[in-house]
Amino acid sequence: MKIAIGCDHAGFELKTEIIKALKAENHEFTNYGTDGPESVDYPDFAHPVCSDVETQKADLGILICGSANGMAMSANKHETIRCALSWLPEIAKLGRQHNNANVVAIPARFVSTKVGIEIAKAFIYADFEGGRHQKRVDKIVC
Repeated sequence: MKIAIGCDHAGFELKTEIIKALKAENHEFTNYGTDGPESVDYPDFAHPVCSDVETQKADLGILICGSANGMAMSANKHETIRCALSWLPEIAKLGRQHNNANVVAIPARFVSTKVGIEIAKAFIYADFEGGRHQKRVDKIVC
């Protein structure tokens, strides 16, 4: 699977570990940074990830920042992006299954590395269930 990934300064360590764990399972990444602790603006990393998902350069996107709120808000400004803010693997899985989320936002300051990797895996390995959920997803865009 092709995955676009980006983070701000609060998420670069978790991003590095997620990439390492998922590359071991043969997933491909486009890393939009950032790659250090210097303060940066999260929208600068959210938008390229979402653009890749919108243009199908990537199958899914992963965004990481301190609370994941800023990344999710930025991502959800894109009309075809459905970003699920997920602090547990179960929430990430449901975001895919019920909401057809194509991007996940992970709060690096509130999850361990282990849980962050579990969230990413739960997200990418879940599938949209369609059915009764499709009519709800169709009502999301204004």
